[in-house]
Amino acid sequence: MSPFELASAVERVQDHVYRAVVPVGWEQGRGAFGGLVLGILARAMIASEPDTTRSLRFLTGEICGPVVASECSIEVLVLRRGKNLTNLDARMFQGGEVIARASAGLSAPRATAGEVAQPTPPVPPPHRGVAARAVPPPFAPPFSLHYDYRPTGPLPFSGGAEAIVEGYIREREPPSRVDAATLIALLDSYWPAMFTTETRPRGAATVGFTAQLLCDPTTLDPNEPLFHRSTMPALRDGFFVEFRELWSGSTLVAMNQQTMALLS
Repeated sequence: MSPFELASAVERVQDHVYRAVVPVGWEQGRGAFGGLVLGILARAMIASEPDTTRSLRFLTGEICGPVVASECSIEVLVLRRGKNLTNLDARMFQGGEVIARASAGLSAPRATAGEVAQPTPPVPPPHRGVAARAVPPPFAPPFSLHYDYRPTGPLPFSGGAEAIVEGYIREREPPSRVDAATLIALLDSYWPAMFTTETRPRGAATVGFTAQLLCDPTTLDPNEPLFHRSTMPALRDGFFVEFRELWSGSTLVAMNQQTMALLS
């Protein structure tokens, strides 16, 4: 198992109640990396669905406070299990308080599926010709050491004119397989697009997150990187919004909108 698979693993305690242990080394500021927290919640909800043909299609989550490196419990509520769609809600607890929550929908492919529609695919250079880069110490959060970044666009704190991030991303130690939790974490793994317009380091944290998974993750090669593209369309009152995409070649794999808070 990869470090992310181990860090995001959940253990069933009783029906719809799970236990997880957030390890040291996955921090982003005072708390754990948001992609790890949301990945844990996703795993708990997926584990609560008995039909393995129903996969996670969308997830909306909130990080209510810092998730520290420690044990946590997750309670899952099945809101409704319909003919085609299961809707669930999950809450993560530490110290008796809700520190994160998420809701998700799981479904098998629908019989009404029609034509594929997606944005125009990016045309990046081959990933093998792109050098690995990372946010330089001491500004790199500990969780980033688990990921291999190969940016093809502006670097953080380079004072660029456009808030945009483009580049390849994958786990440094590939997972045994790509799944929903893997993609959720990858969506959140790159530095904020806003940082490319800044000239000095600033702190930021994910507070709201909505993701759509648009393909079967298990069809993806865990050894191959995905191409990440993100933009920041709005910033006000210390909060900003980003739109993010993950691509496998010309296939849009996942996308999300997330709200981030400036901490400094």
